[in-house]
Amino acid sequence: MAGKIKNILLDLGGVLIDIDYNKPINAFNALGILHFEEMFSQVTANKLFEDLETGQITDEVFYETIKQLCPTSLTNQQIKTAWNSILLDFRPKSIAYLQTLMQQYNVYLLSNTNSIHQTAFQQLFTQKYNGKHLSNCFTKAYYSNNIHLRKPHLTIYEFVLHDAGINAAETLFIDDSAINIPPAQTVGMHTHLLLSHQTIEEVIPLMVAAI
Repeated sequence: MAGKIKNILLDLGGVLIDIDYNKPINAFNALGILHFEEMFSQVTANKLFEDLETGQITDEVFYETIKQLCPTSLTNQQIKTAWNSILLDFRPKSIAYLQTLMQQYNVYLLSNTNSIHQTAFQQLFTQKYNGKHLSNCFTKAYYSNNIHLRKPHLTIYEFVLHDAGINAAETLFIDDSAINIPPAQTVGMHTHLLLSHQTIEEVIPLMVAAI
């Protein structure tokens, strides 16, 4: 095991699966819901989306609330399709690299997500990887809607450290959203903000060697 790092904590969107925040903006705009970016973006989430991503409301409540924002009648499927449009495809080299990481480190997933997206990306992963479940690629996967906590709130990082029984000083956290980095540093983790042109298979060996 190289250096001081024993644990790798990874974000999902923008790290292991490509996402496009503009797609749901355009999709909801086409449905008659304007200014969607003010409700949800890479840097913000209003109460509806906070509640959805912390499992405080059901999918049905989410659908009904969205319908109230639209001047025309929408179906649940229309909303689901627009919402899921943010998800693109898994990064095959990064997914393959997880197997290498698991031989050397404890590897954890920490994702802000919701049951609608979770169903969609799990189905995509299963189809792409011969029935395999995404969570099986990790020592443990933490999804915000399941643990009722959400990045960048400090409590989610503290929860993961306690639940996994790991030391922050031995943990490298990688996320593509700048807002999620400072609280991880506050609890003592090593961090890296993954830029759009970077991949974990390029960054992690360099980061681990430098720590």
